[in-house]
Amino acid sequence: MNEIYLSTDIETDGPIPGPHSMLSFGTAAYTADKRLIATFSANLETLPGATPHPETAAWWATQPEAWLACRTNLEKPEAAMRRYVDWIGTLPGKPVFVGYPAGFDFLFVYWYLIRFVGSSPFSFSALDIKSYAMAVLGTDYRATTKRHMPKSWFDRLPHTHVALDDAIEQGALFCNILQATPARQTRQGSGQGSSRGGSQGNG
Repeated sequence: MNEIYLSTDIETDGPIPGPHSMLSFGTAAYTADKRLIATFSANLETLPGATPHPETAAWWATQPEAWLACRTNLEKPEAAMRRYVDWIGTLPGKPVFVGYPAGFDFLFVYWYLIRFVGSSPFSFSALDIKSYAMAVLGTDYRATTKRHMPKSWFDRLPHTHVALDDAIEQGALFCNILQATPARQTRQGSGQGSSRGGSQGNG
């Protein structure tokens, strides 16, 4: 079964889930050849007893349009996360969580999935775009910043701090990096395609 890369971006009111809430999240489902096949987004009610972190609240005060976008049409987290899992189940491939940085976005999404659904369709693994770019470029991790990446990797897509917009943008970036991977180019040039099939472990 081919992999589907679920580029996911979240917006929160603090650095960790539980004391703080995930306000919204968006996922753009891409095939390896950069076909955007489906999207998902949800704005969430805040967690009972959670409070915004002062530094995050101060940042949101500078982003009124993005704040308004993530505070309309709110859903209860349990309903949104169940809807998300059901949506993932309709995709024609094995889901791979992709984030930038995955360490932050996956932390919240995984926590919410386990808390409100009881399981994760991603198991407990996620693919970090910056780490992947580091391997492709042969650079140190902290030197692997967007301004040091090839301009050809970036499509003209908006970065708005609206979760779905940013998920689409970073998903296209990931697919461009994927296609620039030397070993992948060699394999495709030899006619072996972009997927070898088989099972995938929990990583």
